[in-house]
Amino acid sequence: MRHHAFKIFTAAVRAVQPQQLMHRHMQWQNNQLRLGNQVFDGEDIGNIYVIGAGKASAAMARETELILGNRLAEGIIVTKYGHGLRLKQMQCIEAGHPVPDENSVQAGRDMIRLLKKAGEKDIVIALISGGASALLLDCPSGVLLPDLQLVFNRLLQCGATIQEMNTVRKHLSAGIKGGQLVRTAWPATLVSLILSDVVGDPLDSIASGPTVADASTFVQVWEILRKYQLTESLPVNIIRWLQLGLNKQIEETPKPGDAVFEKTHNLLIGTNRIALEAAAEAARALRYEPVIITDTLQGEASQKAQELVQYIQAYDGPRPVCLLMGGETTVTIKNKGKGGRNQEFVLAALAALEQSDMIDIPVILSAGTDGTDGPTDAAGAVVDADIMQTAHKLGLKAEYYLEQNDSYHFFKEAGGQIITGPTQTNVMDIIITLLQ
Repeated sequence: MRHHAFKIFTAAVRAVQPQQLMHRHMQWQNNQLRLGNQVFDGEDIGNIYVIGAGKASAAMARETELILGNRLAEGIIVTKYGHGLRLKQMQCIEAGHPVPDENSVQAGRDMIRLLKKAGEKDIVIALISGGASALLLDCPSGVLLPDLQLVFNRLLQCGATIQEMNTVRKHLSAGIKGGQLVRTAWPATLVSLILSDVVGDPLDSIASGPTVADASTFVQVWEILRKYQLTESLPVNIIRWLQLGLNKQIEETPKPGDAVFEKTHNLLIGTNRIALEAAAEAARALRYEPVIITDTLQGEASQKAQELVQYIQAYDGPRPVCLLMGGETTVTIKNKGKGGRNQEFVLAALAALEQSDMIDIPVILSAGTDGTDGPTDAAGAVVDADIMQTAHKLGLKAEYYLEQNDSYHFFKEAGGQIITGPTQTNVMDIIITLLQ
């Protein structure tokens, strides 16, 4: 069953990889460029420029090169270290994630420089996927990279949702996030192809919405920072910039209805739901009854894991069954262990199973579709009766490792870590439960 769970997960990831998605939404035929529902005659196109950011951007760029060939004038993409691919016509930059670094800033500079070349007859294709908020960066006036790194770290550790983090990030950008990249590309036509790593697929939050109108404000940013008690610990440069925004002394991000978006088209091409439906098909082929519980899972990982175990205990439907969930939980870090939300989820599920009176122990797998779980080399973890028995023999106490936020070392000892390497996609997490 553990092998089946991994096979189902692999099918989910494969369904949302760029080589599966890009050719459905981008074609060049009969001297016409088709991007989603938008069709452009080749004779009317000036130059085609490509920009991209995110964990899937290198693979998206590779497929774009295959489709466009020598019609592509120039391109720049930025992806996470270890996720880069050799491209023929585009520059590929690797940068820091989840905390930005100097390469993130350099990528921002290079991308803005490229966009300033674009004219009225030109088309800019933006390849956007999760991770871009850290990978593509610009520093507002008076704000230094270490200031932004500190803010990003604090947001990652305090339990803020991805929507909250990206609201803050958008207002700590002067020319990229929150629709601001469109201002730079104007008057060119801009078409974005987007893979969603945010629950509910809100285009304005994915990758901090560089090509999407932004309804959030500096006031909301301040409320988020106050909610997590961060206002007293932020660098003075950050506070100064935010106060300028609160006092309307600097321009807000472009809002819905702004004329700058008249030539912008945003296409959502990859989602968690697509991955879950592929997982359901794979489960059915393995003779499990698939049940998609949700594709909008959010909340504290340990709490949601306990709720899953309660759901399993109450389940009285057809068997064998494959219960599927997708989304993205959070972890409030309290101690200095190593792990990620998926490994923490599975460890919390293991702890709940130990405390239950269940005789038939299910297989529970949780992993990131991007192949990365927190600051580790694992994508996630899996638990079953054998792994629980191994942990017991080794004297590994799940509750202790949960308190230490040290799920990584628990599963390294007990077994059950899932290590895929970079998958070249990113549509949040997949959780698979198999019951006989």
